[in-house]
Amino acid sequence: MDMFCFQCEQTAKGEACTSVGVCGKNSNVSNLQDDLINSIIELVNCGKESEIITDLIIRGLFTTITNVNFDEKSIKELITAIKNQINCQNNFNIKNIWNNNDDTKSLKALILFGLKGMAAYAYHAKILGYEDKTINSFFYKALRDISKELSTDELFNLALKVGEVNLKCMELLDKANTETYGQPVPTKITTNILPGPFIVISGHDLRDLELLLEQTKNKGINIYTHGEMLPCHSYPKLNKYPHLKGNFGTAWQNQQKEFDNIPGAILFTTNCIMPVKNSYADRVFTTSIVHYPNITHIGEDKNFEPVIEKALELGGYNETQNFTGINGGNILTSGFAHNTVLSIKDKILEAINSNSIKHIFLVGGCDGAKTGRNYYTNFVKQTPDNSIVLTLACGKYRFNDLDLKDINGIPRLLDLGQCNDAYSAIKIAVELAKSLNCSVNNLPLSIILSWYEQKAVCILLSLLYLGIENIRLGPTLPAFVSPNIWKLLVEKFKIKQISTPENDLKDILSSY
Repeated sequence: MDMFCFQCEQTAKGEACTSVGVCGKNSNVSNLQDDLINSIIELVNCGKESEIITDLIIRGLFTTITNVNFDEKSIKELITAIKNQINCQNNFNIKNIWNNNDDTKSLKALILFGLKGMAAYAYHAKILGYEDKTINSFFYKALRDISKELSTDELFNLALKVGEVNLKCMELLDKANTETYGQPVPTKITTNILPGPFIVISGHDLRDLELLLEQTKNKGINIYTHGEMLPCHSYPKLNKYPHLKGNFGTAWQNQQKEFDNIPGAILFTTNCIMPVKNSYADRVFTTSIVHYPNITHIGEDKNFEPVIEKALELGGYNETQNFTGINGGNILTSGFAHNTVLSIKDKILEAINSNSIKHIFLVGGCDGAKTGRNYYTNFVKQTPDNSIVLTLACGKYRFNDLDLKDINGIPRLLDLGQCNDAYSAIKIAVELAKSLNCSVNNLPLSIILSWYEQKAVCILLSLLYLGIENIRLGPTLPAFVSPNIWKLLVEKFKIKQISTPENDLKDILSSY
């Protein structure tokens, strides 16, 4: 076995990648990422907490998320920086977890992968100057506990604690984003690309987009979002830039086809970057946590001049390109975060009480290339006309170009934003439940999640921490969840795997 990795939904044979990652990382990168985790846990076991160490922990965990870093050199540099902070004698080897009994391995993986996802959210908040000492300290405690011999009950409770702290972390990031860039407002976004030089910016980082917009002002370069950057159009302090024009392409897993010979520059700010093809390698740039071999990286100075020069050199398209989403639509609407939705709460409640809205579906999460994800397109297409669909994260690209009409002026499809905007969905559900004098579980609400990487894991843990039941998860079950732990989740939370859109809709609607 050259490597062992089973942290993403597409892991080989639904078991584990053992020679090369389905994501494209080689065994050297995978093993270096394991060494990075080993070093982080050795560091936290020294007992010292500091701003420098916290930054290294968060960066290190984020670096090991799927489709973030494929570059051996940068990972080695981070390992060295961490080892330079270790001042005690202790050893940790992640292989000891993978070689454990199935249930212990399962729960420790759930905790570790959840921490990786939460680190991404903590990183984005920190970039904007927002931190929380209790969140930071929890990283230390949880990582220390992973190296201990704990019972199944202790590990299960720790996994739910990850969910609790992640909820607080998503709230912190929501505060960071909205206080910095304003409350999102519903915004229509075109998929058409205008003639002339342009830059496509992918990932999740709002600050990187702001800096790029500032540096490209009055230079005749248009900026287009990609993937999870789509919701950035709805933030007033970002949308004020007239050269932020629209959205390029669909979900992240289609980039190798959609970026083929693209006459523009591409900037990756966070995941998800796929192995870069030769046809566009010369126009790809990375920044922040993202690294890829032989690709120009923009450092902490955030000088995007190389990206700008490449965009001007390539020149863009000669005429407007009329691109569409996967269902043929060319207008996407985002910006229905909690502030917007709750501003019309009375209207929604009136529609619920009059049976104009009989059901609410939350259909969202990560997208991916594995077969079976058309389930989410077909599910949304078949939702009744008297229902609304909340969505978030890149899974929405399966259906966000559909025109589902509206109910009494309320759009049937409401895009809440990025994956971390699961916080918006939770806040909306909690406030509706309060107004209807019921629990979230008694709302006419069903949650259908698609998962791919570790941010989806921490969001799921947050939902479980809140005691939310009857979540449907797909397209496949996590390889790292053992049969016994899955049984436990079913017993405690009635969680289930998706089947077919027809059967799941019939089952859901018959219960209300």
